Amino acid sequence: MTHHPDSPRHPRRHRRPRTRLAALAAVTALLATGGSLAATDTLGSGTAAAAPRPTAEGARITGVKQVAPRTFDLTVASAAVGKQLPVRVILPARFDAQPERKWPVLYLLQGAHDDYTSWTRETDVEEFLADQDVLTVMPSSGATGIPTDWWEWGRPGAPDYETFQVEELMGLLQREYRAGDRRAVAGVSTGGYGALAFASRHPGTFGAAASYSGILDTTALGMVSVVHAIVARELLLPVSLWGVPLLHRENWRQHNPYALAEKLAGTGLYLSQGSGVPSSDFGNLQIDILEGTLRAQAGGFKARLDRLGIPAQTHFYSGGTHAWPNWQQEFKASWPVLAKGLGLL
Repeated sequence: MTHHPDSPRHPRRHRRPRTRLAALAAVTALLATGGSLAATDTLGSGTAAAAPRPTAEGARITGVKQVAPRTFDLTVASAAVGKQLPVRVILPARFDAQPERKWPVLYLLQGAHDDYTSWTRETDVEEFLADQDVLTVMPSSGATGIPTDWWEWGRPGAPDYETFQVEELMGLLQREYRAGDRRAVAGVSTGGYGALAFASRHPGTFGAAASYSGILDTTALGMVSVVHAIVARELLLPVSLWGVPLLHRENWRQHNPYALAEKLAGTGLYLSQGSGVPSSDFGNLQIDILEGTLRAQAGGFKARLDRLGIPAQTHFYSGGTHAWPNWQQEFKASWPVLAKGLGLL
């Protein structure tokens, strides 16, 4: 596969107006009125044709489109999810110059009601990682942004974004992009949930995990309602995610980073969370109820790690909203933790 065409195009970056990820005010209004705002995965037009390549574990690349000198959008047919999904990949600067080298892999996970382009659309991650020897991967987690295996009443073929991202996609990266065995994962909001869920549900797979305003305890006060509201906003039945919390308590527990925290021993951890109280951060003077709600459960998660003797670097800051300007800063602050987990430090 040719990664660098002779005349690569440099499409202008478009910043699309977006609702802040899972803003609790909107969620509350949704629950009260039954309204919704659906979202779908974005594949983009003009995807370049590429010969399908069979890969391990039931996934294959069906399309490749270059969007920047080192950035490519893949279309991946996933057996685990049962559909074709977009994945954005940023190659290391020396990828072509070192054709025998294997590269550590950094996963960056989207938030709720967003898509796989969010990290490159909202941050300078491409520039920030330009001098780092890392393969950066931004997979779709679906419209809800929750990268998990859906329950859906035990229906065979229910979408399984966790298997897609942790197993299928990793197999593709190893085969097609020389991915090595050092990995780290980071995410915003529901992607923060995914980062800690992946690390706790697959011990030893990720050397480091970072959450920025993530859902770290799915059954803490107010969190079940938040999770259900995220699902309902996409016109999906909330119980289709992990079942009814009381009746399917064990399935909820098995998907709760708080309940699985002991499995994070040995993983480098970075946790950040704003308070959501009024501040002048980025000209935003409003109270962020969602960020404030998440603050309490983040503190509880850190307290559980302390009881277990598991170290974690934390930044619980005053002010701050559930928004990208904070998350970009936190990603950069967390980089030493992630880089160590990737074997770069």
